[in-house]
Parts: sequence; structure tokens; C-alpha cells
Amino acid sequence: MTTAIQRLATTIEARKTADPDSSWTAKLLAKGPEKCAEKFGEEAVEAIIEAVKGDRDRLTSEAADVIFHLLVMLTSRGVTLTEVEAELTRREGVSGIAERANRPA
Repeated sequence: MTTAIQRLATTIEARKTADPDSSWTAKLLAKGPEKCAEKFGEEAVEAIIEAVKGDRDRLTSEAADVIFHLLVMLTSRGVTLTEVEAELTRREGVSGIAERANRPA
């Protein structure tokens, strides 16, 4: 069974070859990784603002935008959701403090 995020990642991957005039995803990807990263950053800031305000509904909506734009940014650099999931699996059961201490400089 696939999750909504997995289905979204598949859709984003498929849109890489779509006409940018007919697809927001294709339009973002056509502008390059830097623009995808910029858009992800904008959405992250919007989510932070809603988290500070405490508006659950707006935060939920902005969080969905963040996840979408994160996946677009990853796709723009050839990083798959499967790779990110593998990294999360690798980190399971490891203290965040220990994990950070073991990262390369």
C-alpha cells in the first residue's frame, strides 16, 4: 500500500517531462534546482509563521505545501523519496544527539 506522499513523489517524477505551461510542477522543475529550493524556503517560512500563530488549519495547509515543495526540490536534484526514507530508517532508534555527533564535518 502506498502513502499519499509516495503517490505525490511518483506524480512529481512523472511531471518532469510535462509541458511547463500545463503543470505547476513542470514549471518549477524547468526553472532549475535553485528556484525549487527558493520556493521550498518560502513555503517553510509560511509554515513557521502559521506554527507561531497557532492556527492548526493554516499550519496543516502550509505543511502540505512544504512537503510538496520539498519533494519537488529533491526531484530537481535527483534525490528520491526512497533515498530519504532509507536515511530515516537508518536513523531509527538512534538518539538525535548521537546522530548529530556522528555526522561528518
